[in-house]
Amino acid sequence: MLFVFQINIGQEKSKIEIKKSPFFDKDKEKFPDASILTRDNNEQVLISHDGIIMTCNQAYFYEEKNFIEAYGEVNLNQGDSLNLTANYIEYNGDLKLAYAKGSVILNEPQSILYTDSLIFDRNKQEAFYDNYGKLIRAQTDTINSKIGTYYVNEKKYRFENEVDLKTPKYLILSEILDFFTENGKSFFYGPTNITTNNSKIYCEIGYYDTTNDLGYFIKNSKIDFKEYVINADSIYFDKNKNFASAVNNINILDTINKSITSGHYAEIYRNIDSMFIQKRALISSFKETDTTYIHGEKIIVTGKEGEKIIRAFDNGTILRGNISGKCDSIHFNESTGMAELINYNNSESKSRKIKKPILWNNNSQITGDLIKIKFDIQKNTIDSLFVLENAFIIEKDTFEVGYNQISGKNLYGNFIEGKLKEIDIIKNAESIYFLRNSDNELIGIDKSKSAKIRILINNQLINSFVKINQIDGTTFPEEDFVEQNKLLKGFFYREEEIIKSVEDLFKDDRKFTLASIKQLENK
Repeated sequence: MLFVFQINIGQEKSKIEIKKSPFFDKDKEKFPDASILTRDNNEQVLISHDGIIMTCNQAYFYEEKNFIEAYGEVNLNQGDSLNLTANYIEYNGDLKLAYAKGSVILNEPQSILYTDSLIFDRNKQEAFYDNYGKLIRAQTDTINSKIGTYYVNEKKYRFENEVDLKTPKYLILSEILDFFTENGKSFFYGPTNITTNNSKIYCEIGYYDTTNDLGYFIKNSKIDFKEYVINADSIYFDKNKNFASAVNNINILDTINKSITSGHYAEIYRNIDSMFIQKRALISSFKETDTTYIHGEKIIVTGKEGEKIIRAFDNGTILRGNISGKCDSIHFNESTGMAELINYNNSESKSRKIKKPILWNNNSQITGDLIKIKFDIQKNTIDSLFVLENAFIIEKDTFEVGYNQISGKNLYGNFIEGKLKEIDIIKNAESIYFLRNSDNELIGIDKSKSAKIRILINNQLINSFVKINQIDGTTFPEEDFVEQNKLLKGFFYREEEIIKSVEDLFKDDRKFTLASIKQLENK
């Protein structure tokens, strides 16, 4: 074994001392510069140097070189910090460097390392191997790697190349892993996979506390819980509580419900089937037909499979194909298939102008005090619509000379194959409708009151409507339709708020900043 190290010329060198040797011999032909030290039946050879004690069955001592070769049951002890055993150890007193070979075992207070060969640099207080090693801690944690370095003062190992850390609860595979033997914390760098009995974890920077089962995963981090998969810039994981929190660019794939939840801060409590997400929070349900998007500045999801309840708070918005809506809060019950669009006139909502919940069906605007959308969960289609109290429909006339309007107490709508086909306005129904012939020529403007109005929709536009129990009504020529008759009471057209794209769901959100993740900023 060849060592090439730089030595400070002015450095004072202590001499290796032979404390005990039952037999002492010389062989000037084979070993002209060495003294041969041999044990007897009772005692081994005992050697010391600057704070270490070494014992062996036989040693070749090169006094002039301050160098010794020890054979057979060799033990090198450095106080209570380290104990090294091997079949063979050579030790350079000037360099304070030991090379161990053959059944090498490195003991420190919390762990035992097994390897074939090892270098121990006492000046740096570092032990190094590069031909595979196995570490055992607390009799249950086992780490294998091709290369390893033990930093005595830090009580830390750095494992490199083909690293695997096994415990009864999980397996960690990594390229570089720092392991602190006192507390069982492991820090990993580069592609890392962690497998537990109910999850698979991936990251490229992170740590795991093997004693307390806590983990923090950064850079392309991912946790696969079988029923859903979490991706984020960083994820914190507490296995004991079955809890995870995620920060920045979060994407949670629900493989069972076929949905994706996204945002920039999330908390997941698996034991109580609960999830909280905020900062551009969005749930995208992509079952067989159109994708349904539900947004709120904060979203809470609770309940078991098939019984989940979604609550989207503060700027609740929804989009599905040509249908979209907004309100203060959206409440969706998976077991009933009912989504409610609600406005709360409380202190939190007063920071924004108070408006009624609103729904757009293509060019038709629908408002009311409460809007309910009934989904067919099995088919993943919209089944029906309910607008309760102060229902109001507005649609621009074909040539935008005015507005078709229908108002009443309640509204009930039916969907066929996911498209709104029929609407009933119940109680105190009023209407203004621009009548056109087959050539789309305006022939008059109808204004009337009825007990009920039934609206038929074709190609997502109002095609015709039937007035039931009409109270009064007048058809005006365009020139006689005076300004004060053009709008029904409660008219409020909100064209600038129409949601046409996923990005529009967020346009009224409060501004926020992403959390800073220093480990990513430094990369």
